[in-house]
Amino acid sequence: MTRLDLSDDEKWRKFAAELGLQIHRLRVSRGLSQEAVAYRAGLTRFTYQRYERGEAQSGAPSNPTLRTLLALAQVFGVTIQELIPAGQPDVTAR
Repeated sequence: MTRLDLSDDEKWRKFAAELGLQIHRLRVSRGLSQEAVAYRAGLTRFTYQRYERGEAQSGAPSNPTLRTLLALAQVFGVTIQELIPAGQPDVTAR
């Protein structure tokens, strides 16, 4: 497996930030607090806040698990496809 080059890393950062904005918009549109979403999704509030910011604890771009994405989609009442922003970066090995 090859490492992502800088431009790919920046694309992933942008995608993670867009995902964070998407979950923030969904939360606000449903009148939910961060704590309520985190509890219903089985996350800590701190972890959920990091997802909304698009970053992991280490400062790297966030990378939620499939289980987390499914839980968030269920909390918001949307499909995973509706949760994930368009324009996903290519993360395949070259």
